[in-house]
Amino acid sequence: MATISSPGIGSGLDVNNIITQLLAVERQPLSQLQGEATNLQSQLSTYGQLNSSMAALRDAAAALTSSDTWSQTLATTSDNTTVAVSTTSSAKPGNYSLEIQRLAAAQSNSSITYPSAESLVGEGTLRIELGTWSEDQVNFVSSSALEISVGPPAESLAQLRDKINSANAGITASVLTDANGARLVFRSTATGVANGFRISVNDADANNTDGLGLSALAFDPSAGILTMAQAIAAANAAATLNGIPISSASNTLSNVVDGVSLTLGKLTTAPVQINANQDNTAIRKSLDAFAKAYNDLNTLLTEQTKFNATSGRGGGLQGDSAAVSLRSQMRTVLGATSGASSTFTRVAEVGFDVQRDGSIKINESKLSAGLSNITEMRNLFSNSNITTLSNDGIATRLRRMADQAMGIDGTINTRTQGLQRSIERNTDRQEFLNDQIARVEKRLRLQYSALDTQLGQLNGLQNYINQQFNNNNNNNSG
Repeated sequence: MATISSPGIGSGLDVNNIITQLLAVERQPLSQLQGEATNLQSQLSTYGQLNSSMAALRDAAAALTSSDTWSQTLATTSDNTTVAVSTTSSAKPGNYSLEIQRLAAAQSNSSITYPSAESLVGEGTLRIELGTWSEDQVNFVSSSALEISVGPPAESLAQLRDKINSANAGITASVLTDANGARLVFRSTATGVANGFRISVNDADANNTDGLGLSALAFDPSAGILTMAQAIAAANAAATLNGIPISSASNTLSNVVDGVSLTLGKLTTAPVQINANQDNTAIRKSLDAFAKAYNDLNTLLTEQTKFNATSGRGGGLQGDSAAVSLRSQMRTVLGATSGASSTFTRVAEVGFDVQRDGSIKINESKLSAGLSNITEMRNLFSNSNITTLSNDGIATRLRRMADQAMGIDGTINTRTQGLQRSIERNTDRQEFLNDQIARVEKRLRLQYSALDTQLGQLNGLQNYINQQFNNNNNNNSG
């Protein structure tokens, strides 16, 4: 039969309470380790935030070292419906006057009218040639040719449409249906005079020019065959830009002016004015992003390293030399003098006023003046000089500082690894103390159980002796 043990029953001692109090003393070092672990985890989390904020500053600084950031332009046009305009980073500020005499066009031909899309066209072979028509369409210079077999049996408008489109012959086919019936329409897939086409037919009825059967789709003005009517002739766009004649196979002029793309919409009745100017709004966006990233990191470092006299509590990284050093480094770089520009030597001169708490406050008037001299402002931020580091731009220096801090041997990575090792050691020490406390508890319970048993036996003996004395006294008194 199992023995039920409850320490203290035999002796009357509060054994459990005694052991609990003794173990509480043993657990004091463990409690200290647990508190240290909480603090270490908090510091590790803060360094994770520092790494993210430093990466944001690095990216914002890198953007200011890119030539694309400083060369952004914004183009406007006096008539968006006539010409739309866009720019790339290679565009240079400039003003242009554009006149459009002709839009680029794709050749388009239509067949005679049929009752429906299911009407049969005939059978035979269509030969589709892409190339260039002379202005009077007497001559045609072919650049490619493709033959398409039709039937047998005879095929419908819809079937022929699908066959032409799947052949990728350089023209697209469609069926146009209205109140008069259905017509097969051919159109070049690209605009420009070099993308015209002619169609010759080898009709199964042996007559290739009578306009019956498949020959109804023939189009070759150079041979006098016009059974398929031409609705639009292939044409290049014709325009003048600042008085210079321009011809283009497309209505999108992307190579006329470096970095400027013009999309022609309609003919002009008066010159359209196009202006490409420095895009200060886009540049300002990058500058604001840089200031925000810097301020966010500065605020995080300040809050984590300072002591709050009101609350009597310090930040999570108070006294952390690595964090204090980072804060000092970034402030030093931001406030440093640079020889990158011949006009500006400090960022404060272009509107980046550094406050007492280390943050940046934008001075609008200074910034506006700086943007009016974009070349020197760009140099101040983005210049890179391998031989003379003092001529590096401020953004170049901050990007380098951030890269070093986040590098393998950098401050943030080194401190993060150190905290992780400390947490591992703390965990090992806690596990050791927990094992030790468990052994102490086991030993105490064995010792107090033995003591409880002995005291119980002594109490039993004492009770027996007292009983004997009492019995003896009662007998003597009788």
